[in-house]
Amino acid sequence: MHALIVVSHPLDTSLTRGLAHAVAEGIREENAQHSVEIADLAREGFNPSFTAADYNAFMQTAPLPADVRAEQARIEKADALILVFPIYWWTMPGQLKGWIDRVFANGWAYEDSGTGKVIKKLGHLPVHLVATGGADTKTFEKHGYAQSWNTQIPHGIFDYCGAPVLTNATLMQPDLGSPQACLQKAREIGKTIFAANLV
Repeated sequence: MHALIVVSHPLDTSLTRGLAHAVAEGIREENAQHSVEIADLAREGFNPSFTAADYNAFMQTAPLPADVRAEQARIEKADALILVFPIYWWTMPGQLKGWIDRVFANGWAYEDSGTGKVIKKLGHLPVHLVATGGADTKTFEKHGYAQSWNTQIPHGIFDYCGAPVLTNATLMQPDLGSPQACLQKAREIGKTIFAANLV
């Protein structure tokens, strides 16, 4: 089985990048035959801006931009998609959101039939969310932030495309006690990625 881990953080030394590598270690520890690719959006310089070319592709009057098609090809090779990111303003960073805006394109991730019915095209793609935050869970749940998270990301993005979200982990540093505890939790999540895929 092959996992694609997409990580979004600007710093090489970030806990977020460490979490991505810990998830990868967990996947390999669970079964040495599993393969992992880490797509590091900041290091690779992915452009998150939704441009006129993206809009024309959305309208299906022009082909997808080459960089978008390359990202889709990475996903097409994967048996699981894992997004690892910090929580910014109670959601994902702009670069990761822009990656989704551009890559989860009309005609590929879903299809707008023009009749109001959306055809979900990613039912075969299990998704795992591993986010980290500096607030505790109580704060995250206050004022409906957790509900908003679930509405916007698992439901609003992935269910719209039919992709099942099998892991929705928010690793809150105050709850776990230390960065090392977050890394250990990420490693444990990695060990379950393909087990969860069979549920």
